[in-house]
Amino acid sequence: VQLVESGGGWVQAGGSLRLSCAASGSNFSLSAMGWFRQAPGKQRELVASISTGGGNRNYADSVKGRFTISRDNAKNTINLLMNNLKPEDTAVYYCNVQWAVPSSYWGQGTQVTVSS
Repeated sequence: VQLVESGGGWVQAGGSLRLSCAASGSNFSLSAMGWFRQAPGKQRELVASISTGGGNRNYADSVKGRFTISRDNAKNTINLLMNNLKPEDTAVYYCNVQWAVPSSYWGQGTQVTVSS
């Protein structure tokens, strides 16, 4: 499986960004997926997850109400719409299967920078 994240950038606090992840592999639709982020000096954390069919979504408390995860199994993509961004959202964002651990394969990620 290869994972390619895109859509990051620089934005002022209160702004929005939409991240996309393209995944290769025939088992994409069989995997619960997630968006993770890692800020400088911090551990990678799961911020949003979505079930195989998209009907069940969960969010970290820090992003609840601001971020929305979605997926398109026909296109092997997952997205993360981020609204009302805060400086503490600054991090490198990664997509992966929901159960991914640090030793799992990871894509290059996409940098999100939010200025105050």
